[in-house]
Amino acid sequence: MAETALLFARLDAPGADWRGARAHLSVLAREAAELTQWAGASAHDQGEAMSAMLGCRHDYSGDRDTYDDLRNVNLIRVTERRRGMPIGLGVIWLHCAEVAGWDCYGINFPGHFILGLDGDDGQAILDVFSGGKILNIEDLDAMISRVDETHRPRATSQGELMPRLSGRMSKRDVLVRLQRNIAFRREQGGDTAGALRCVEDMLRIAPGDIGLWQEAVVLNQRLDQMAAAVRCMGRVVALIPPGKDADLARAAMRRLRSSLN
Repeated sequence: MAETALLFARLDAPGADWRGARAHLSVLAREAAELTQWAGASAHDQGEAMSAMLGCRHDYSGDRDTYDDLRNVNLIRVTERRRGMPIGLGVIWLHCAEVAGWDCYGINFPGHFILGLDGDDGQAILDVFSGGKILNIEDLDAMISRVDETHRPRATSQGELMPRLSGRMSKRDVLVRLQRNIAFRREQGGDTAGALRCVEDMLRIAPGDIGLWQEAVVLNQRLDQMAAAVRCMGRVVALIPPGKDADLARAAMRRLRSSLN
């Protein structure tokens, strides 16, 4: 996964030192492999070992001062600055955990990328933006409240067991979420062409994602690239399941085709 993220980073920043980033990732991999000699099989111990390696030894942490800086989701820049958004840092944590042979994965949590780590003591939830802090129920409630103002943190009793979080993300899911962050910020900054390039990069690894094809339709329309918009809408029509949504997609396709005449 880190190698693919590095390729995306090279597309995003062609002049960046990708060789230096690759060499650094190799150093991290060697150190992660050594962690298995003493970290044990406990998820909490493994999480703390990874935190000590990445947070203390290599100074990785969340960028709270310039959070929306695009460098925070470009893997080359993250390795250079040792700073990033949760998803940018998460790729590095997942890279190291995979080398160590630990069962670590992204969790599809709203508004903030977190990791799950399974061990002999169950599941630990890690916030890589905060240096790998192991989260409890109150932490998760607070994170949801920041995203959903209608959410009320629930009362918890002392000693209450942490619920197991599902929503396990595949490597592809993590990479798409990484790129979505770039596309969103480019679009917000008025770089529609850059956002479209990012969506097209995502479609290289997720060609069956209807939502991405729909985003490509919208971005091509904004750039007045109607023929490309029609081609992308054709993929939406081909992929969408039969039903009301499929009928709406075909109607949109007809409207787009008529705009070419």
